[in-house]
Amino acid sequence: MKRVLVVDDDPTVSEVVAGYLTRAGFDVDVAADGPSAVARASAQPPELVVLDLMLPGMDGLEVCRRIRETGPLPVIMLTARGDEEDRILGLEVGADDYVTKPFSPRELVLRVESVLRRAGALATAQSAPSALRLTGLRAGPLALDPTARRATRDGRELALTIREFDLLEFFLRNSGRATSREELMRRVWGWEFGDLSTVTVHVRRLREKIEDDPARPRLINTVWGVGYRFDVPEANGADDAA
Repeated sequence: MKRVLVVDDDPTVSEVVAGYLTRAGFDVDVAADGPSAVARASAQPPELVVLDLMLPGMDGLEVCRRIRETGPLPVIMLTARGDEEDRILGLEVGADDYVTKPFSPRELVLRVESVLRRAGALATAQSAPSALRLTGLRAGPLALDPTARRATRDGRELALTIREFDLLEFFLRNSGRATSREELMRRVWGWEFGDLSTVTVHVRRLREKIEDDPARPRLINTVWGVGYRFDVPEANGADDAA
């Protein structure tokens, strides 16, 4: 069974979430504060963490940073409804998804399953023999191997979260076409509805990793009134257009 660590200082929330996840077939561990969460994740790494932002001893943002120090680990943040700044901060420290309180436990289970499917695809691809991997996608300084789930810029590997990788792959496969945030949410996240700021934050984070100057992007361009467009740099100006 996949192991999920649930971190929340509200015992009622922890009990309900743990119950739904257990019935869905997950092995669930629970922590009630930040230091305990870090210790449990270190002692027995889970496949995914459901993490509340507001925790005693250490907030969720710091917990996320610490448990990510040893490697990628899928994280779903729990945030209070209306706290948009906190949700954005959670995404910026690398959370793969978030759910706002009060939330439907069944929706949370679906989000957990969705994130784990992507994480499982990553692990399977990385263990596949290199001879079986696809040639990959290229655009200017960027190279992306969808099968191995590896992306590089000028030959240096990029540290991308699961969603950032999926977003970059979508852009490379659909270069030159303007795409709305709603379509990105459907095609990359697999959601028919949700907070579009999720897309905005991930685009900003991706720009910070692939653009020379994220404030003046030349790869992922904003199309006002529509969304975003990935522009492949000209061959003779690839370095300048990075």
